[in-house]
Amino acid sequence: MSNPTINKLNISGAPHIPPRISVQKVMLWVCLALLPATLAHVYYFGLGILLQMVLAIGSAYLFEWWCLKWRHQPVRPFITDLSALVTAWLFVLCISPVAPWYVSVVGMFFAVVVAKHLFGGLGHNIFNPAMVGFCVILVAFPQSMSLWLPPVGLMEVMDSIKTLSILEIIDWVFTGGANEHIDAVTAATPLSAVQTGLQQGFSLSEVTAQPIFGDLGGMGWEWIANWLFIGGAVLLYKRIITWHIPAAVLMTTIAAATPFYLFNADVFMSPQQHVFSGGIMLAAFFVATDPTSGCSSFRGKIIFGAGVAILTVLIRNFGAFPDGVAFAVLLMNMSAPLIDRLTIPNPYGKKPKVNDHG
Repeated sequence: MSNPTINKLNISGAPHIPPRISVQKVMLWVCLALLPATLAHVYYFGLGILLQMVLAIGSAYLFEWWCLKWRHQPVRPFITDLSALVTAWLFVLCISPVAPWYVSVVGMFFAVVVAKHLFGGLGHNIFNPAMVGFCVILVAFPQSMSLWLPPVGLMEVMDSIKTLSILEIIDWVFTGGANEHIDAVTAATPLSAVQTGLQQGFSLSEVTAQPIFGDLGGMGWEWIANWLFIGGAVLLYKRIITWHIPAAVLMTTIAAATPFYLFNADVFMSPQQHVFSGGIMLAAFFVATDPTSGCSSFRGKIIFGAGVAILTVLIRNFGAFPDGVAFAVLLMNMSAPLIDRLTIPNPYGKKPKVNDHG
């Protein structure tokens, strides 16, 4: 006679300890933490980002559904875990609000289909999907990525720059109908302005005297970075992420940028300009902290974050792209397995190895 108690035992495979928080809740907290910075983005750069979010999120879920069907996987659990939403959201925060519609579609194809599902789906991808999608469109459509609307503060300073209505933005994104007005309504990002100005022989002090620069970094960009920091602090408080990678990214960025700045302040940006312009803050709290494509050991996380920061500073100072955050993250994604292997802690009770002369 069988014991009914034994029949109720869970005999599934490891792990047997239930997770502290579900994937869906983790992704929901990430979305909530991104919301303030997104609203700041809307305030400074207009409603175009909301249009890009609709395009990217719709494309991400369409590709997610198609891949799950193609792989004969259950659709509902993976569609509702919000991972595709977070991928699309992070991607949109990196692209121009007035990028053509196909930029979001192509980016999400490479993010969801190539970087995620061709590697086995959620939890098996070795590269951050959002950064893969962004790097692809950055290389494939460089002109589209260089066209940004000026921040709201710049429009108030320079009367020659005209704002676009939401209907004009929609027309631009889907038909390119505003192309004849591009020179009148677009402005370079702060990092692009620095790169272009230095290539033209201007000193950094002359470049940063332009109205597009604020007190710490780029006008508008510095406030978005502040809100990303606050959102990241919420994730730390909720224990969604640990402090190791954000601290390593931010502190190493400052440490790596300072010697260059002290050596020649007319050529190399100051540490605060590195932190508050571009994607450093987004990478520190929301991208490099991806547990799947990053490191798992505490020492490994610190090395990983430091590597992202050093590579970003080097690419910005000497590379062909104004902001090297996405490429830095992908390069460190490649290194993560080796870093984890070299920094894995000894299991409890294991004695450290002693050399022959010990």
